[in-house]
Amino acid sequence: MHIVDGALSNPVVAAGVVLAVGGLAQGLRKLPMEKIPVAGVLSATFFVASLIHVPIGPSSVHLIMNGLAGLVLGWAAFPALFVGLLLQAVFFGFGGLTVLGVNTVVIAGPAVIVGLLLGGRIQNSPTRAAAIWAGLGGGLAIALTTAFVAIALALTGDEFLPAAKLVFLAHIPVIVIEALLTGAAVYLAKQVKPELFDDLQGAVR
Repeated sequence: MHIVDGALSNPVVAAGVVLAVGGLAQGLRKLPMEKIPVAGVLSATFFVASLIHVPIGPSSVHLIMNGLAGLVLGWAAFPALFVGLLLQAVFFGFGGLTVLGVNTVVIAGPAVIVGLLLGGRIQNSPTRAAAIWAGLGGGLAIALTTAFVAIALALTGDEFLPAAKLVFLAHIPVIVIEALLTGAAVYLAKQVKPELFDDLQGAVR
């Protein structure tokens, strides 16, 4: 899901930087001290999960877990996922530094949207219902991420439209897997540490 250096036009890259800076500023403002350790854990979860690439045809896919980050952190998913993306770019060359802003927006943006749409339901629902909503959120986050990647590619040029379609088709299995994993993670968290989901509405508004 990482867009590589040189793939996007300069206006798209610049727009990504502006949006990412805005998201990071809002995310840092919405990150309370008590959730910093949780943000670190979710950043590490994203970092490790997205290192495991599975080849599908001419492309490859990987887990992201941005839906879970959005459901737990809200806007604070922006700095958490940004750190993971930065470390991957520096140490492994995934994505790149010039497209770091765009990659942050296409991965953290859907996380925040899912938190905004479903955070209240996760917070106020019993465990099983919360897990179902979380599963929907996990799948939706990946679907939105593929859509955002496709938009970034399409804005760069029509020649990228086939690649944009391939990105979505290749990630259909990932949508299902992330839905199941996110639902299971929230089911467990609601049982052992329900305070993780306290004030989710405040974290995304």
